[in-house]
Amino acid sequence: MTVTIAVDVMGGDHGAKVTVPATLSFLKTHPDVRVILVGQQPAIEQALTAQKISQHPQIEIHHATEVVEMDESPQSALKNKKDSSMRVAINLVKDGIASACVSAGNTGALMATARFVLKTLPGIDRPAIAAALPNEKGTTYMLDLGANADCTPEHLLQFAIMGAMLVNSVEHKENPSVGLLNIGSEDIKGNEVVKKAAELLRASHLNFFGNVEGDDIYRGTTDLVVCDGFVGNVALKTSEGLAHMISAFLTKEFKRNAFTKFAALLAMPVIKAFKKDLDPRRYNGASFLGLRGVVVKSHGGTDAFGFEHAILKAVEEARNNIVEKISAQLEIEHAKLNQENSTPIQ
Repeated sequence: MTVTIAVDVMGGDHGAKVTVPATLSFLKTHPDVRVILVGQQPAIEQALTAQKISQHPQIEIHHATEVVEMDESPQSALKNKKDSSMRVAINLVKDGIASACVSAGNTGALMATARFVLKTLPGIDRPAIAAALPNEKGTTYMLDLGANADCTPEHLLQFAIMGAMLVNSVEHKENPSVGLLNIGSEDIKGNEVVKKAAELLRASHLNFFGNVEGDDIYRGTTDLVVCDGFVGNVALKTSEGLAHMISAFLTKEFKRNAFTKFAALLAMPVIKAFKKDLDPRRYNGASFLGLRGVVVKSHGGTDAFGFEHAILKAVEEARNNIVEKISAQLEIEHAKLNQENSTPIQ
């Protein structure tokens, strides 16, 4: 099955210098994928020429005159940049020309534009941002990571449904486990929103594990961790800061003297394996869930290797029909809720 992906070439800190080489590298191992490079045509052609490519059988160029800047407000991008590479790429998904959009551009502008153009699925109040994080056993998926600071219990249930279908689609797990991020594993812990959300999750068809704590994210206690966007974003940024600190400490200690430099040389195979397992580029690509189309956000400062992983994530979601799976699961949950509400009182 051929999948077509729209790539916002101009987005991110590096634009075409990263997105075009990443696309070319990805297509070398994916002959059944077509890519529409969206952006200013001269910049795209220049980037292709730099890679010694004039034409490619799997690539089409779609010209867009404008670029959304990384510090531009979502309102300005939505109102004033109707022919931006970001918006045009999303329009291709809306029109059914592409199955997914990948962009390294401004997160707020991308979410605002995607929500305006694609709209949310029936039964979804707000889209959420989901991403994969490394754990001791493999990968933990987590949402929301910043789109929704304030949430109701119903929102958290919706996030759980969307996240579970993401894990099902990308990791091919039939019944992924779902954990609700809390300040303790006991049912009595947490605020009223979290307690009510736990009740909704227990009553759902999802494989609800129960409450999980912050350390469970990296232990791999559950396949999916659900929380509001405020908590999720703080947890994500704290994790990134901790990873940078550990890396800096190790580098400092290994350079301390001749003995530690020699020790570093002996430990190099272990260090390389450690860095590979925790390389954030391998987990690059955050999914915007709850929309009537697949949109994947790459980290703005990533390199070609990282952006290639974001493209792969978009292809996996499109190929495994994540939007349809979310819609189907929502129908199941709504049918159950309606049945419970219509049950006569004995």
